[in-house]
Amino acid sequence: MEKRSVWSWILYDFGNSAFATTIMAAVLPVFYYDVAAKGVDQSLATSYWGYSQSIAVLIVALLAPILGAISDYSAAKKKFLMFFAFMGMIASVLLAFVGEGDYLFASLLLIIGTIGFSASNVFYDAFLPEVADKDTIDQVSAKGFAFGYIGGGVLLAINLLMILKYEWFGLQSSMAGTQLAFISVGVWWLVFSIPLLKNVAEEKKMKPKRTKSYFGIGFSRVIHTVKELRLYKQLLIFLFAFWLYNDGISTIIKMATIYGRDIGIDSNSLIIALLITQFVGIPFAFLFGWLAKKITAKRALMLALCIYFAIVVFGYFMTTALHFYILAICVGFVQGGAQALSRSIFGRMVPGDRHAEFFGFYGISAKFSAIFGPFAFALVGQLTGSSRLGILSLVFFFIAGIILLYFVDIDEGVKQAHEKTDPEKEPVVYER
Repeated sequence: MEKRSVWSWILYDFGNSAFATTIMAAVLPVFYYDVAAKGVDQSLATSYWGYSQSIAVLIVALLAPILGAISDYSAAKKKFLMFFAFMGMIASVLLAFVGEGDYLFASLLLIIGTIGFSASNVFYDAFLPEVADKDTIDQVSAKGFAFGYIGGGVLLAINLLMILKYEWFGLQSSMAGTQLAFISVGVWWLVFSIPLLKNVAEEKKMKPKRTKSYFGIGFSRVIHTVKELRLYKQLLIFLFAFWLYNDGISTIIKMATIYGRDIGIDSNSLIIALLITQFVGIPFAFLFGWLAKKITAKRALMLALCIYFAIVVFGYFMTTALHFYILAICVGFVQGGAQALSRSIFGRMVPGDRHAEFFGFYGISAKFSAIFGPFAFALVGQLTGSSRLGILSLVFFFIAGIILLYFVDIDEGVKQAHEKTDPEKEPVVYER
């Protein structure tokens, strides 16, 4: 394993995570509500943001199996990675040119940027087994995740200063600071992509012979996995639970800021709260790993989901910036832990010789499940004229998810997976 290639791979996550924090979660939602959707009814502005998020996730989910097939069947991962990365970078920079009332343009750029961000990650992930060996792959993967949190948080803090203390940067207004923040995301992403371009080499291997299109290969894989799931009862129950509560979690991440703006919390407080969540989440992800050893992963996950349920209910009654800070801290407590435990529980119940296939389906299904929460939030808010009822609609996803998770027997799921593992096959090390 070459350290230079490992750190170059990690730095890409450090760079592109700025899109997730500044564009998807913190600055753009406020800008969309206050500027791009100016003149639009307040609850409609929140709904339009939710619809834009759902459309972006739907397109990414449809592309995912095709991109996975391209990744496995081509020797051009780096070219595809940079194509989609540049798509995201350019969309980020162009957001600086969105003016008052340009909500359609802003939605379009959000969709294009999200496709670029998510699609480039498919090829980025595929480089992991090429930069790390089987003994270090878990540690390298974890470092990428951790440095992604740090990189996204650092630029978000800088962007916050650009908006709050715009005069420090020689700017005339917070609007100019926001525009510069969008440009900085594209530049930050580009700069930290350069080491990967220079130091991570494409693995030279024989291309598998294809008898059909990438589209056909990708979707035939998904269909095959779906058919196989009926043989793994406990895994299937867990997946239904995961689809429900993951939708609720994804919606909170994507809609929290614009919801806070809709109920009257000032934009600066919202961005500070998102920054708090970013840094609180790092140690608590490790804490939930420790807690899983003490009370089992299932109980630790259920505890996290109960906290999410309380967050949604409290969010309905939220009125002040202090309330939003409290909720931001609570989300930081459970966000990383819930995602990490979900992945580990799923991993235990997957047959040892089919990790890649099942984790590929896990990733695709997670994207599809993230469509309905923002849509439900947007639809309820539009029909009732109240985004508070929109946020309250998310309690269904958590209640249903917790109930289904209660009936999952992980030990039985592990037994089912072991019985159906082919002992002649070498277990797949890399879980995409």
